Amino acid sequence: MKNKKFTSGYVSIIGRPNVGKSTLLNAIIGEKIVITSNKPQTTRNRIQGIHNIPDGQIIFIDTPGIHSCHSRLNKGMVDVAMSAVSGVDLLLLVVEATAPVDAGIIGDVLKGVTPPVVLVINKIDLLPAKQILFETISAWAAQYPFREIIPVSAGSGDGVEHLVETICTYLPEGPQLFPDDILTDMPEKFIVAEMIREKVFRLTRDEVPYSTAVEVESFIERENGVIAIQAAIILERATQKGIVIGKRGDMLKQIGSQARHDIERLLATRVFLELFVKIEENWSERPSKLREYGYE
Repeated sequence: MKNKKFTSGYVSIIGRPNVGKSTLLNAIIGEKIVITSNKPQTTRNRIQGIHNIPDGQIIFIDTPGIHSCHSRLNKGMVDVAMSAVSGVDLLLLVVEATAPVDAGIIGDVLKGVTPPVVLVINKIDLLPAKQILFETISAWAAQYPFREIIPVSAGSGDGVEHLVETICTYLPEGPQLFPDDILTDMPEKFIVAEMIREKVFRLTRDEVPYSTAVEVESFIERENGVIAIQAAIILERATQKGIVIGKRGDMLKQIGSQARHDIERLLATRVFLELFVKIEENWSERPSKLREYGYE
């Protein structure tokens, strides 16, 4: 019997902020390689996740949420997302099952795109009745000629396997692009910084996360196998410092403890994590700092 042909390709995941794009990618990959939170604009970079399947390989590109923006940082994030709609084999447009059906800014993005577009209706577990899902599917089908419309719950995993099977039908014949044991092409230091930033997002007040960056300043493997990491949490205003450090340093300790847990799972070894806070006034509007922290 002749072996099945090997297929491989690139798939971009696009959508508005906070629709679950990163959660979906983590669910497909089976490991946490992209940070998530319930706050919009958590993802700031174009991040690749690699998923191996029998006789194939899918390279996913997770992108920042597409939104109206004003700051230089947010404009850069949207530029990253917009650049991901071309040069790929398939687009996944992720929307929320519970949100109003309104293509809006996403409809503008899809005008003139050449890759096929699959609509992924996420968070179906939050719908009170199946009938509402049928109505939502019909309403979205009237907005754009999607190749497929697939309902999923990235949080529970419902429908994710069917989505992957559908994606495979759109992949062209091609070689394996990455080794089997690689889940992402992003450097470990980048993912470590993102995991720390995620904890800042999750644990601090709303006014802090949007002006927060994390820079890993040292990453050293000791003789006993422990990896020692020093990282700076970068804020724009001195008034934010007390919020991130907390009373008697409790908030910073909590951020470090939760981040270390995820980092140890990622690196499969013990980690000594030292965090400190640094102030860079208005860094999100300064081109030199945006480049330094990897956002331009």
